[in-house]
Amino acid sequence: MTAMTPGSNIPLPTAHVAVDVAAPVRLDVSGLLLTADGKVRSDDDFIFYNQPAGPGVTYRSGGGAAPDAIVVDTSALPPGIEKIVVTASPDADGQSFQGIEPTATVRDAATGGAIATFTPPRLGTETALVVVEIYQRGGVWKVRAVGQGYANGLAGIATDFGVSVEEPAAAPPMPAAPPVPATTPAAPPAAAAPGSGKINLDKGRVSLRKNETVSLVKGGRPLLSQVKMGLGWEPAYRGKDIDLDASVIAYGPNREHLDSCYFGKLSILNGAVKHSGDNLTGEGAGDDEVIVVDLGRIPAEATGLVFTVNSFSGQKFTEVAKAYCRLIDAATDEELVRFDLTSAEPQTGVMMAKLIKQFSGEWEMTGLGEFVKSRTVRGMVKPATKVL
Repeated sequence: MTAMTPGSNIPLPTAHVAVDVAAPVRLDVSGLLLTADGKVRSDDDFIFYNQPAGPGVTYRSGGGAAPDAIVVDTSALPPGIEKIVVTASPDADGQSFQGIEPTATVRDAATGGAIATFTPPRLGTETALVVVEIYQRGGVWKVRAVGQGYANGLAGIATDFGVSVEEPAAAPPMPAAPPVPATTPAAPPAAAAPGSGKINLDKGRVSLRKNETVSLVKGGRPLLSQVKMGLGWEPAYRGKDIDLDASVIAYGPNREHLDSCYFGKLSILNGAVKHSGDNLTGEGAGDDEVIVVDLGRIPAEATGLVFTVNSFSGQKFTEVAKAYCRLIDAATDEELVRFDLTSAEPQTGVMMAKLIKQFSGEWEMTGLGEFVKSRTVRGMVKPATKVL
């Protein structure tokens, strides 16, 4: 393994490599596909947690227990792409890299073996870095240690390489508050704007779109209490029963399967996850099946939970209407997060959402909506590892 210094480069011994970036704090890691002029072709060439896949380049989450990585298959890159830059920034707004220098490790993506490492020295006010770049020179793909810093975060990097960065619109003046009615209507759910990334619970109930993430933090503190994941659905055609099964699959930090909670096994992880039992029709208002999760009692070795719904009888999700999942505070029955399935595919399984534990101990929920051909939770175990 080679310990690299700023500006040094080495040829890559394999076409398929992973670059993970670790630091004492949580990082946002991303990759950009660049042409010969040093720019992206479009915003689709910016690969990160909300847009995790592009041609030849993917973002891989460490699930909070391992570093996030950018995986590059140089043999699958489109013509005209000559360089991939790997960037990182602290997840906390405005935090610099001073005293928390990151380390990038270039690995053989097939074996996990380390090829090279690089730690940028002498960092100060930088809030984002181009850590390393993978580039082609004379028909040979190489990796170069960069360590170039930006004081204006990932927005500065994105702008330099041609990614469109939309500035938030100025808030309009607040009108005078009207008299409070005797019965105050419920506040509408907060929603993350497309591509805006992770949000928290400070502004109230959150409505997720596909692939959006909410941190289960309120008032700066992680929500370490008992929550319920309610899953519901209705038949698409009146008078027709829909027998679906809700389940949750638990994984460890290396994506290893720990256990599955479903109608045939109503309690896992020493009782930290419990299932309400099977609903055979889907009729009626409210949640059809509920899974109770005691976040404070989840064992340390469990860092990922994927919530799935399957049709054991073989009915396709094109026969299902109004499928959703929602996270509820078990103590107050307050709805915290909701994800509505807005599309359907003729498949028998769907991964609805995931809960991932971060380095800091907080949990994050992401809406998935990924369809799979599987009538049982057993058939979901392997596909679900790909969304962790």
